Amino acid sequence: MSFEILVVEDEDDIRSLIAGILSDDGHPVREADGSAQALAEFRSRKPSLVIMDVWLKGSDMDGIELMDEFKKTDPDIPVIIISGHGTVETAVSAIRKGAYDYIVKPFQSEKLLITAKRALEAAQLRQENAELKGRSFYEETLIGHSSVICQLRQKIDRIAPTNSRVLISGPSGSGKELIARLLHDKSDRKNGPFKAVNAASMVPERVEEELFGIEDAHGSTFKIGLLERAHFGTLYLDEVADMPIETQSKLLRLLVNQRFQRVGGQKDVQVDVRIITSTSRDLERETRLGHFREDLYHRLNVMPLEAPPLLERREDIPDLVNYFIDKLTVSTGLPKREIGEDAMAALQAYGWPGNVRQLKNNVERLLILASGDPGQAITLESLPEEVSVVRRTSNKQDNDRMISMPLRSAREHFEREYLQVQIERFGGNISRTATFVGMERSALHRKLKSLGINSSSKSTLAERE
Repeated sequence: MSFEILVVEDEDDIRSLIAGILSDDGHPVREADGSAQALAEFRSRKPSLVIMDVWLKGSDMDGIELMDEFKKTDPDIPVIIISGHGTVETAVSAIRKGAYDYIVKPFQSEKLLITAKRALEAAQLRQENAELKGRSFYEETLIGHSSVICQLRQKIDRIAPTNSRVLISGPSGSGKELIARLLHDKSDRKNGPFKAVNAASMVPERVEEELFGIEDAHGSTFKIGLLERAHFGTLYLDEVADMPIETQSKLLRLLVNQRFQRVGGQKDVQVDVRIITSTSRDLERETRLGHFREDLYHRLNVMPLEAPPLLERREDIPDLVNYFIDKLTVSTGLPKREIGEDAMAALQAYGWPGNVRQLKNNVERLLILASGDPGQAITLESLPEEVSVVRRTSNKQDNDRMISMPLRSAREHFEREYLQVQIERFGGNISRTATFVGMERSALHRKLKSLGINSSSKSTLAERE
């Protein structure tokens, strides 16, 4: 991937030489002959790297002072200082004040390219580390082998390289940000920044400042927005339905021509950013109600993707549970535990309204609160009662009622409760339920009918799977 570089040099021939070397290596280059033009170029759009002479003849600021101005806006901007009058003291001073490196003229083109490459790699590594701190530890890949997850993986692989805008819909906790990160990681922008922001978590009055940045009346940049920081990369807007209508209009303009104005600014800033959005609400309904711009909805919804709720992929729960256990034992130092068959069946039978996030939280709770020998499996009794369908249907009052029943009625009562739990466990898939309980599919249908269990809707789901 190429990175945009700003070259600041007062001598025309040297500036052109440096720009030519970098351009031949595939980098977009902007040039400035002094501090005033350099500030203007920096404010027009933040570069990935600045290479500049320490002495700028006829300028208000020298290279060190100019670097200080750049770092007021972006402390992490990498700067390489060059000079024809290099001394050890000057080099040490430049690096202490934040320069990545110092190059003495005359220099070989290979030296320049290697130093620039290392500066960009160091900046990219800092950026990735910052992103990892904000990323949940389990957000690495889609776990599971269900048909819905396999189809989702295939769609991601097809969509990721296209650079098309994607709208991801799905309930809270279903992994929408993970899907967005996978789209970025599998695209040509994978070496560029991935910036994520939740529109619902931002103060409405400050949404535009966060996205577009701020300038004062004189054009001095006080804050670089997320769009500019995502240049050559991906911006992920979560819960986009919560974005104010006024901001929606500005986002629409950006999608049309990749330009925007900072808050308080007068000049356009042009960026190359892929926009991925997500929502847990019915965005089409929001447009009909007038809460979301219809033209923006159609611009964002070029490639729709659905993050499935956990209840539609119950067969993935064992894989997810084991994955979380492996990760948690490494990150927390807790002893690794096995999940018993009865406990796993109960986890598969629960509806999980909080989806994958809720499952992960409960696995962590199990590991922390589990008692007994670490070599023993976690049983049904260790599960929180609210997530255990089996325990809720097997309380003392229920047992007392069964004791008063004749054998035939008690057997029917047990079969009804047992089969209902198993059907829930396998997400309504009658074929898989029949295989597990050891019955022919047609025999199971007859049994369900005799017990008064309505399986028509669940059978339809089974046929799809």
